Amino acid sequence: MKGRFHFYEGYNMKEVTFPIRVMHELGIETLFVSNASGGMNAAFQIGDLMVITDHINFFPEHPLHGPNFPTGPRFPDMHEPYDHKLITLAKEIANEKGIRLMEGVYVGVQGPTFETPAEYRMYRLLGGDAVGMSTVPEVIVARHAGIKVFGLSVITDLGGFDTPVEVSHEEVQEAANKAQPLMTEIVREMIKRS
Repeated sequence: MKGRFHFYEGYNMKEVTFPIRVMHELGIETLFVSNASGGMNAAFQIGDLMVITDHINFFPEHPLHGPNFPTGPRFPDMHEPYDHKLITLAKEIANEKGIRLMEGVYVGVQGPTFETPAEYRMYRLLGGDAVGMSTVPEVIVARHAGIKVFGLSVITDLGGFDTPVEVSHEEVQEAANKAQPLMTEIVREMIKRS
């Protein structure tokens, strides 16, 4: 897909995750997701790629709320939302190609505002390394449907540190565009080897 539906645009969670339901019906077995996110880990730099190892769901609406789809159980297990074998493969490829690849926990929030300094600090205290406004609903539905998931975040801005930094959408897009070739290189190689 190119782009996605976002909760902050006014779509409900059924609409946000509908493409994943379609992918399941088409027989997709592995989902690669990517996003632009704000980094809260002091080791991160703008333009870094972060393999998502886990997530924290701060969306006010759950994508599985309501009648259960027959693609999975009523109470799906989420002990491995992001596939460990795919994470290991990505790290091997990045190492071989000399690409700086971080890893961490992604915090999914509704948006559309960027986070306040206090919110950044709170999410970091709760265990987050990066924060953004997508990905989590789609991953939950994919896992409910038995689809393996691999996720990458592009760290487009930094927050939660001593000096607050103003963030603009244009700066986020610019950082994402610069990191795109490295992300593409890792993902293409992963697909070749899978």
